[in-house]
Amino acid sequence: MKIKSSLYIKYVVVAVLIMVMSGVIGFLATNMYYHRVVKEKNDAKNVAIVSEMAAYIVDHPGLSLEEHMAMLGKAGYQIYVVNERGEEGFYGGPYRLKELDGQVIEDVLAGKVFHGIRDYPRQLFVTGFFANDLQNSVGIPFTFNGIRYAMFVRPNISLLFSEVHTILGGLALLVPLISLLAILLSAWYIIRPIKELTAGTARIASEDYDATVRVNRSDELGMLANSFNKMARQLKANEEARKSFIRNVSHDFQSPLQNISGYAALLKRENLDAASREQYASVIESETRRLSNLTKQLLLLTSLDQPAAYDMNQSVALHEQVEAAVMKYNWLLEKEKISVWLNINEVFVKGNETLLENVWENLLTNAIKYNQPGGDIRISIEMENGQINVSFEDTGIGIAEEDLPHVVEQFYRGDTSRSTKGTGLGLAIVTEVMELHHGELQIASKPGKGTKVTVLLPKS
Repeated sequence: MKIKSSLYIKYVVVAVLIMVMSGVIGFLATNMYYHRVVKEKNDAKNVAIVSEMAAYIVDHPGLSLEEHMAMLGKAGYQIYVVNERGEEGFYGGPYRLKELDGQVIEDVLAGKVFHGIRDYPRQLFVTGFFANDLQNSVGIPFTFNGIRYAMFVRPNISLLFSEVHTILGGLALLVPLISLLAILLSAWYIIRPIKELTAGTARIASEDYDATVRVNRSDELGMLANSFNKMARQLKANEEARKSFIRNVSHDFQSPLQNISGYAALLKRENLDAASREQYASVIESETRRLSNLTKQLLLLTSLDQPAAYDMNQSVALHEQVEAAVMKYNWLLEKEKISVWLNINEVFVKGNETLLENVWENLLTNAIKYNQPGGDIRISIEMENGQINVSFEDTGIGIAEEDLPHVVEQFYRGDTSRSTKGTGLGLAIVTEVMELHHGELQIASKPGKGTKVTVLLPKS
């Protein structure tokens, strides 16, 4: 995988860029807040403090000015004092820049207050707060022992900064490092299942349906991985069903084709008598009908995968359809000497007429095929518990208990007594049609006694 195309790298780069941009925006916002709000409040606070200092000095003439200034300097302030005679002195922490406009000094001596912190030139990233400049102070006038003084004061930031700058510097380095590590770990945590899904998808594309993704998490990616595994299992089942379907179709077509080919070759014999010729032709005709029926069943079964092709809102008279099916196969019933007993009521249902007609024909022909010569078939249509019950009960060979769960599967055949007569698609088609009609198929059978197939349909 190329680095440029790596989702992991892209995620990390985007996350780092977001972190950097957030930091820059945070600094700019803090700087704006400092200059628009904090500076003025800080200036006013310092003016109030220095005014109290001046009042204290004036109220305590017992101490010399030098003593007052030395005490205030030790309290954590940087002080510059100048009087009307031009005598000046610095106390407390030293100023790095000591230049101050003479007009400012004259104004303070004249009684004005100097707002140097408020009016200090703007600097980026709040650095003005730490500027050790005499201009970045407040000036207050006071009179001591009859002499006017101008006192310029600012907090000695270096005392505070010297204690916390190591912590702040460490945090400034540690926070980005921890953030970067968290980004790398979160990126790995997010990308890992995506990479596994990508690899699994590639295996599925190469028809390896055993591909699974092991992702033990309950978030959206975990749900996606579970869906992928379910899809892989379903694709594997579909592939196995497809292969089985092809095998069964090939077998079911091959057998009658071989019979047709074999008997056609026999018909070419010149010395073949009329009786044998008629017998062989009859076999070919029977096998041809078998192929035709199989083809129709396959086409119908395939079309059921596209339910939108069928109009499911037709009004269907079930009693008429069942009676028509019995009439259609009356010749076969007479041939097999099978009696049909009808107990049907007039019932209408919403569905597809053609599909339901195919259901009754499948159930009736099954009841004929697997019945005993001279047997009975009982057909009933009843309303029970708000639903329609249509049942076909024969007195035939029955179905073994172990075969009952499988008889609705495509091409499934049970014992050999049942395998030679059908295509193995009839009940599979009935089941599909019932699903389209929101119905249900129930089968009860006892070997040697007969089978009862019941179709349950919701009342329209």
